[in-house]
This record gives sequence, C-alpha cells and structure tokens, in this order.
Amino acid sequence: MAVTDENAGAGPVAVAAGHTDPMKGIATHEPDPARPGSLRPRRPADIEREWRETVYRGAGDTMPQLTARAILMGAFLGGILSLTNLYVALKIGWTSGVAITACILSFSIWRTLRAAGLVRSDFGILENNCMQSTATAAGYSVGGTMASAIAAMLMITGRQMDFWTLLGWNVCLAVIGVAMAVPMKRHMINIEQLPFPSGTAAAETLRSLHAQGGAPHRARALGLAGFVGVAVAWLRDATFAFMPWNLPAALPFGSLSVGGLSLAQLSLRWDMGLVTVGAGALVGFRVGWSLLLGALLNYLVLAPWMAQRGIITAADAARGIGFPDIVRWSLWSGVPVMVVSSLVALLLGWRTAGRALSGLGLRRDRRARGEDPLAAIEVPPSWFWGLFLIGAVGVVIMQRLVWDIPVVMGTIAVLLTFVLSVVACRATGETDTTPTGALGKVTQLAYGVLAPSNMTTNIMTASVTANASGCAADLLTDLKSGYLLGANARKQFIAQLMGILPGAVCVGLGWALLVPNADVLGTERFPAAMAVVWKGVAELLSHGITSLPPTARIGALVSAGLGLLLPLLERAFPRARAFLPSPMGLGLAFVMPGYISISMFVGALLAATVGRWRRRAAEEYVVPVASGLIAGESLMAVLISALIALGVAQN
Repeated sequence: MAVTDENAGAGPVAVAAGHTDPMKGIATHEPDPARPGSLRPRRPADIEREWRETVYRGAGDTMPQLTARAILMGAFLGGILSLTNLYVALKIGWTSGVAITACILSFSIWRTLRAAGLVRSDFGILENNCMQSTATAAGYSVGGTMASAIAAMLMITGRQMDFWTLLGWNVCLAVIGVAMAVPMKRHMINIEQLPFPSGTAAAETLRSLHAQGGAPHRARALGLAGFVGVAVAWLRDATFAFMPWNLPAALPFGSLSVGGLSLAQLSLRWDMGLVTVGAGALVGFRVGWSLLLGALLNYLVLAPWMAQRGIITAADAARGIGFPDIVRWSLWSGVPVMVVSSLVALLLGWRTAGRALSGLGLRRDRRARGEDPLAAIEVPPSWFWGLFLIGAVGVVIMQRLVWDIPVVMGTIAVLLTFVLSVVACRATGETDTTPTGALGKVTQLAYGVLAPSNMTTNIMTASVTANASGCAADLLTDLKSGYLLGANARKQFIAQLMGILPGAVCVGLGWALLVPNADVLGTERFPAAMAVVWKGVAELLSHGITSLPPTARIGALVSAGLGLLLPLLERAFPRARAFLPSPMGLGLAFVMPGYISISMFVGALLAATVGRWRRRAAEEYVVPVASGLIAGESLMAVLISALIALGVAQN
C-alpha cells in the first residue's frame, strides 16, 4: 500500500513526564527552563530509563514470556494464518496482519484447554505477546513475495520453482527483515515514540483479553465467523451438486448485457464467497467505493467499447471474451495509477524518509554513552549485523545460482533494502501504512536502468526490497505491542526468529497446493493482481511504452496522470480526501474481476454503516468477524485443494 498520510503521528509526544499509563507512551520532550512555554528534547537515556521504571519494572524478566508453549502455539497459528494470507493475496492482491487474530485464537484455545483440564494455567499477557511475535513472523514476514514476485516469474516463464528454492528464498528475505527491525526499534519506538497504530491496537486487544473476565465476545465472534467461512467454502467448492447455492451466481445478471457482452462475461456477478467481503470490511470505505468505481468504469464502459472495436478479442477463438482477455488490455490502465501515485506519495513524504535515513538507530546520544539503561533488555547491535550478513549473503548467492543475477546486481539490491526498509518502517510508524508497493517499484525502475531488458533481474531484485522492507515494518509494529506491555525486547526478537522457518514451510506447501502451474494465475479463480502489476512493470521497462498498442498507451498515460494528480489533491485539500478515489483501489479494480470489487465494496459499506450507527460495536466486532470470515474460508479452500491434490476429491 502507498503512504497516504505523511503527517500522521509526526509530532512529538508532549505529555507530562512520569505518567504510568503505558498506552500513552513516554514523553519525548520536556519544558525548557531557558525558554518558558517551549519544549526541548529529552535525553534518550532518560526516556528509556523512565520506561524501564514505569512500564517494564522487571515484568519481562519475572513473568512468563519466551516459553516453549508460546513458541509452539505461535508457530502453529502463524503457519495456518500464512496460508490464509497467501490465499487472500492471490485472490484480491491484499494481505493483512495476523497479530490480533492470533492473539484471540490463542487466548480462546488455551482457555478451552484449561477448562477441559488439559493444561494447568492460562497464557500470561507477555506470554501471549511472545506467541504473537512468533505468529506474526510465521504468518506475515514470510511469503509476501509469493503472490507478487514469484507469481510474476511463474506467469512470465511458465516454470514452477521447487519447494527448497522457495523455502531458502523466503527464509533469507525474512532474516533480513527481522534483522532490519533491530537498529530501528530503539530509535523509532523507544526514543521517538512513533504510534504504530496497529501495534497499539494489538496491545490494547491483549490487555482487554487478559483483564478480569477477558473478552469472550470477541473470541465468539471470530469463531462464529470462521465457521460461516468454512461452511461457505465447503458449499461452494466441495458440494457441487448443491444447486440452490450455485444458482445465485448466475442471477440476476444472466440475461443482461452491455455492448454485446453479458455481465457474466464482464465478470460482473456476485462472488460466491465471503473472503472478499471480509477484506472489504478491513480496507475501509474509501478503498471500497474506489474499487467499485474502477470496476464499473472498466467493465461497463471501457471493456464493451474496446470489444466493439475489436481491440479486445478472445485469445481462444472457440470461446467468448472473458476476464483474462479484458485484463490483458485493462492492466495498462490500472498499473500506472498505482505505481505513479505510490512514488508521488513517497516523494511527498520526503520528511518521513529524511527522518528515517537520519535516524538509523545505529548511533546513540553521546551523552548517554556508558549509561545504557536497557543494555540487558534490548537486542545488541552484533545480532543485527550477524543476521543481516547471513540473510544478505544468502540472497546474493541464491540470485546468482538460481536466476543467474550477477553478484554486483544482487549486492546493490541488498544495499537498497537497507535504506528502503528504514523508509518503510518510518512510514508504518507514522501512518500505519507500509509502502511496499512503492519501494518495490523504486527497485524495478532502478533496475530498468541498470539491467534493461532483463525481466528476471528486474523482478527478483525488487522482491528483495519489497518483501524485506514489508517484513521489517510489520515486525516493528509487533515490537511496539511488546514495548507498551513491558516485554523484554530480546526475548520477543528471539520469538520472531523462531517463526520464520515454520512460516516458510507452510507457505511453500500452500503454494504447491494452490498454484500447481501458471494456468491458474491471472484467472477468475486467482487474479493475482499484484503479480500482474509486477509482470506488467517488468515488461514495460523491458520493451518500452512504444511496444504497447495505441489504445493501451493512451490508457497508460491517462492512468499515470491520475496517479500524479490524486496524491497532489490529497495534499492540497486534506479535508476532501474521503471524497477522492483511492489510487490503489482504483488501479486494482482494473486488474481484478469485477465481482471481487463488488463484494469488497459491500464489505466496506457494511463496516462503515455499523461504524456510523454502532461505533462501539464496530470497534469490538468488525476486525474479529472480518478476520474470521477470511480465515475460515481460506483454510477450507486450502484443505479442499489438498484433498484434490491427494486424489481424495475431484475438482
């Protein structure tokens, strides 16, 4: 996602020093005696000492945290949730964090086991936080590249990578991402007190779960929604003879047409699933209506017009025009608005990038040397350098051996990752959005100059910067939760490392089940929107814009103009932002089937309506219900794919 609000959370935390509410953070500034009425920055050592005395208080050393059951539960839940993220990414081009879902599931499972007499004690709050760290690393930090770079490579070459190659690649990228979170944690979380809203929300969720009486209603909502998602996937994919369920898929659109194309050919129908509804509830109403606007513009206006003029034709003359034929043209009207808007937003946020690059976290206040109050709690710099070098060397070697990318090119990609990861973490800390798309495109553009006409180098080097930077940002969000709860950062970091391997294994196996060959990508089953974008950018940089048909060139130029205009309008008229279409939502609608955009809009509308009239209910239930729908249906879809692969069921 692109950075959308550079100013969010950028100001200093001007609260009184000495407060004891950990959710309010620690004061970064204090009254300046020399200038009455003004503030001056506090010494880093003083900020960290206050946290140790008012929030930590030894809890991270005395309370259970890095336990075997926390690691095992986190690896188990993270591995499962990595499959749901892979499925959703292939389906709609979006991924979501797994921290809150993992916390609720773990809390519910352990409470149930204790009630049944199978375990002696519940999870403690820091133990659950440590579990969350492992689950986050397993469920999100690995596999991000699968639905983008790896899928794009499969679409270009038609050759599937073996399990061990994917395992090694995902582990190396995740190790770099985990390592990059180390030097930035103390600077961005401890000293600057950046908000990291999702991390704060996860900490608040844990506090509510572990408060007196817990929060069973959230767990029940997630469980019930998960059961509904499982039932929907089973009825849709496994019981094919259940006609009352399948019948609405063709109604009421079967007899309607536009420009000689039926709405079914234009992919404008109801999606017989709830993953997209749940995803729409999570992405927000602005993205939701932008998706609907883009789908209607593409499939009701442009596609019929292009088909009438013979510009869009069926690749197979024996069948009618369908989604794959339309998207071959429309992707050039969707990709530029996403790429250009992401880069413009990144440039407009130059202050964010500047603060990030000037505060890599490798230097400490000179006055604080020799008096590190968190020396035994924080991760030492030597761990960062060791892990970063291991991951970097692994990446460069794999690029050379597997994809024949020169060592120099691979090394440049690693160095770019070092810088761009800092930008991604800063943007996430201030705005809660990680610009992985923009950072990946920065690398693709750079290698369009460094290695022109080489699509493999273009895609696989960008895979390093995009996945590692996204991983670092997400794990830093996780460390924010631990900071607010008084966790031991060193133990939490170890928990994150423990989640990498199980997550990479699960993602590799899930990929083999869901994507047996290139034929399933770019279809209505798996539109693989992000892979289409990566592939399109690589092809464009390889062949040049003059290689596109004239109408596609016009669409690309108009789309690029919108990508430039929309972020500028957002900056100039911030109060009108809600009324401006989201460039990401608008662009994705051109590379996804129309029914996905429709159902995501429905989910966003439902969430917005509940939030408008029942705000407290929305805060309590929207995330658990949406997460449950996504997890339930995704896991059942993966299970059915496994049954088909094993010959137990037929497709």
